[in-house]
Amino acid sequence: MKQRNYFHKTLRLLLAGMFFITACTPAEKELVSRVENLSSGWKMQASEKLAGVEESSISENGFSDDAWLQASVPGTVLGSMATYGVIEDPYFGINMQSVDIEQFKKPWWFRSAFQLSAGDLKKHISLRFNGINYRAELWVNGEKVAGKDEFAGAYRMFTFAIDEYVQEGENTLALKLWQHADGEYSIGFVDWNPLPRDRNMGIFREVFLEVNEGVKIRSPFVSSKVNTENLKDADLFIQAEIENQSDRPVEGLVRVDFGIGTVEKKVQIAAGDTLSCRFTSDEFAQLSVKDVKFWWPNGMGDPNLYNMSVEFIAGNKVLDKVESRYGIREIDSYLNEDKNRVFTINGKFVLLKGGGWVDDLLLQDTRESVEAQMKYIRHMNLNSIRCEGFWGKTQMLYDLCDEYGILVMAGFNCHWEWEEYLLKPTHEKYGGAVTPEDINLLAAYWKDQMLWLRNHPAIYVWMLGSDKLPIPELEYKYIDLFKKYDSSRPYITSAGGAGTEDNNIVAEVPLISEISGPTGMKMLGPYAYTPPVYWFTDTQLGGAYGFNTETCPGPNVMPLSSLKKMLPEESLWPIDKKYWEYHTGRNAFTTLDRFRKAMDERYGPSSSVEEFAFKCQVSNYELMRPMFEAFIAHKPKSTGLVQWMLNSAWPELYWQLYDTYLQPNGSFYGVRKACNPIHAIYRYGFDDIYLANEDLNDANSLTVKIAAYDIHSKEIFSDEWKGDLATNTSKFIYKLPEIAGLTSVWFLRLNVFDQDNREVDHSTYWLSLKQDELDYEAAKKLDWPFYTPPKAYADFKALDKLPEVKLEYDYKYQKEDEKGNITLTVRNPGASIAFFTYFDLVNPGTDDPILPVYWNDNYVTLFPGEERVYTANFDLVDLKGERPELKVKAWNVKPNRIN
Repeated sequence: MKQRNYFHKTLRLLLAGMFFITACTPAEKELVSRVENLSSGWKMQASEKLAGVEESSISENGFSDDAWLQASVPGTVLGSMATYGVIEDPYFGINMQSVDIEQFKKPWWFRSAFQLSAGDLKKHISLRFNGINYRAELWVNGEKVAGKDEFAGAYRMFTFAIDEYVQEGENTLALKLWQHADGEYSIGFVDWNPLPRDRNMGIFREVFLEVNEGVKIRSPFVSSKVNTENLKDADLFIQAEIENQSDRPVEGLVRVDFGIGTVEKKVQIAAGDTLSCRFTSDEFAQLSVKDVKFWWPNGMGDPNLYNMSVEFIAGNKVLDKVESRYGIREIDSYLNEDKNRVFTINGKFVLLKGGGWVDDLLLQDTRESVEAQMKYIRHMNLNSIRCEGFWGKTQMLYDLCDEYGILVMAGFNCHWEWEEYLLKPTHEKYGGAVTPEDINLLAAYWKDQMLWLRNHPAIYVWMLGSDKLPIPELEYKYIDLFKKYDSSRPYITSAGGAGTEDNNIVAEVPLISEISGPTGMKMLGPYAYTPPVYWFTDTQLGGAYGFNTETCPGPNVMPLSSLKKMLPEESLWPIDKKYWEYHTGRNAFTTLDRFRKAMDERYGPSSSVEEFAFKCQVSNYELMRPMFEAFIAHKPKSTGLVQWMLNSAWPELYWQLYDTYLQPNGSFYGVRKACNPIHAIYRYGFDDIYLANEDLNDANSLTVKIAAYDIHSKEIFSDEWKGDLATNTSKFIYKLPEIAGLTSVWFLRLNVFDQDNREVDHSTYWLSLKQDELDYEAAKKLDWPFYTPPKAYADFKALDKLPEVKLEYDYKYQKEDEKGNITLTVRNPGASIAFFTYFDLVNPGTDDPILPVYWNDNYVTLFPGEERVYTANFDLVDLKGERPELKVKAWNVKPNRIN
């Protein structure tokens, strides 16, 4: 084998020396590189089941793996076991607890094969691993290529030359893979859900076979300096890393077609070196582009993208070619006069409204599931997500964020910062990475991840830490990497900071970097039950000021259909510790007690799971909407909000706007309502009304109609406001007077009409004369103020006095291409309010909800005599019938099924 490879090596050197001997037109140039994604045909097996087997034989072509398990790559061991039915569904009930942890403490083998032609063998051949968790040995055709000391680190990316190990025809590769040890910097979860039993061990990112003539283009990147006055022109900067993997210098032409022009330059790359090839508008006039379309986040404009290809040309060959997309946009950030972090995009202030993204617990996300979530994010009128420690199995998440205009805060996970998660001692200010070895590892992590993702316009900030700061030695390394590879977007040292300066609220030490100063961010919670009034009135903790990177009003229990998928029938009621609370969080969040106490006090105790699940949706909506409304009303004093969290890693009862089955809960539609582009907001605690314009266009000649109703559905007050509202602003418009005739529970109706008298917004608030009260002094005494204890609860039990209402429906279904479309006209012919009406589309053949589904509104309240039209669309499914069935349920409307 070695004699044959010596010949091929010599031949490659001769070919390299001929790069510039011939010249030809671009049309004649031949692409001589290829990249193959090795995502299929993988099998896996526990090493303890291979006792007595010679390790070198495992990577030989003739080795039998018939008894091995099928493996998903990219993925994890436990994820593969679940996918292929080796274990019972670990997401159901407490099945996860029955998975034996011990089987993962020893290494596992992964095995696959690839084909090479005789022509391939004349070229440079390598294997590229974008992510393993955590360390591995690499074997090819019976020989060890790399050992576990060099092939280690979850966020490292590895390329191994395998020229001397391969042959024509079939080749076998095998990995002997270990999970991370205590104290190692792996992918992982914190208190959001249970720790996966295998610690997410596996080949969790893509594996590529790369065949080329020694030159590889990596990480093409376009950044922009935009003209913020005309929003049409920009100066572009292009950079690509060109690797010379051969053992002699290479000369060639780097040509970039960036969709609206072409630039090229000749370069020389030393043997074994990597060149950062750069193109600037100072050097190339064609990079000063005119009349282009900018990339905008959701709600501010279209997320326009351009195609780009980068080639390395030598002689009559294209030695490598990489294609990608980019967006023309500019991100800026600064601290305002209140020392709060502000972001602008293309010169425009943007209020960041988003949620915390988490990958599936077993890394089983698919393009379909992720794209559905992007549509949900956009449907809720949100514009961003926060990725803490999870960066996806592939670039799919970021590609879709680019396409849908969803901004991304990307950063490292707090489980590296706390001893109970990292499982080694950590520094009170700097977390775990304080030794030279750890500092160098995390710097290498960051370089690889930044190069992997830097071309995505959706990423608006690099977050170097979550709960703590990088030690100065590490921050300096990060800064050097930014200078070399990406100075186009801001970096921030921690998601926390504001509120810790006086060292007496949440942090053991002030979160202020010695290098870059205060973060301007805050992470002051809350994370547990929080009533609406908190968000508008709190000025010290998580209320609506500044940029809150993690906050929420507490648990978000899913609708009944999801509870039935998650729990055995016999455990659905009453709520227990064994099943229900296994699907909560960890540590302080292994309970629903605080939430249930508030539910019972405010809405009355539940006597069945059906009643409890429905009341949860009422509470979810009522508690979530004002959090977003407060931040919108108070901008620019408020600059950003991250609901903790957006989604769930597995079926759970905490911190989600939709669940792992893609079922929206009441919070989902509360957020959609709060973030409506034109929206009238009732401010709890102040009894006044603000009007928000989140659009980039001025809104002139608006009318806001204000009406109050008592519990008997009688209108007891009405008034209106007329005026204009500038783009991207919120303002006070109305102070409610003392209203005569208020009952213990009353309703406030706000309707907004444009200059053509078209309704552009409508909302219903249910309010209590008994006010929620919070104990802020008690919160300050908590070791960690993850919530503010209540002193008194609002009382909505009078809702039970609402008379039963019979609604009238006109239900239409239409198929269009691959979509199903619903048009539902609902009339309330009675004299009473139909409170909190829920529409649920189900498959008549299975009675399962049709998901994902996109209603223009849901969990709605219809007033006496009111008629409204609601629409929904969904991807076509096998309905086992002509059309989906519609379930309707409301607080005071008996459940209906409509065909």
